[in-house]
Amino acid sequence: MKSILAAAAIAAVLPCAALAAVPVKHFAPANNGPSGPAPPFSSAVQAGDTLYIGGSADAIDPATGKLPADAKTGAKVVMDIIKKTVETAGYTMNDMVWVQIFASDAKYLSDFNEAYKTYFTGPMPARAFIGAGPLVNGSHFQVMGIAVKSK
Repeated sequence: MKSILAAAAIAAVLPCAALAAVPVKHFAPANNGPSGPAPPFSSAVQAGDTLYIGGSADAIDPATGKLPADAKTGAKVVMDIIKKTVETAGYTMNDMVWVQIFASDAKYLSDFNEAYKTYFTGPMPARAFIGAGPLVNGSHFQVMGIAVKSK
């Protein structure tokens, strides 16, 4: 987390030309559902050693093509999507430093935690869990985060 804050402080004082030297790579969203037009966002963007993971939802279980039947299944589905995104970019789940979870109902906290804790073997990332109300396409969860490559 210190490296993120340091990078933000440095970015605030560096001229824009210096920031242009930071390599940026965009990762297209994985096709987790029926074919159609590509969504208007990247699933992740890598800037230097930092990976920004866009919001992923459990709206479609890739195994069934339908909304997961319950929050426990939904938590596993969305965390599998996050893990795939992180690993596609060459990171591991243990590189995660910040995770934000939006839940359609705050009562799903324990269901989410049960799945979530199985995705990490190192120190847990900082995190927020927000009971947000209805989510896109009836999802139980939407998750986003930040990962930083360890040196």
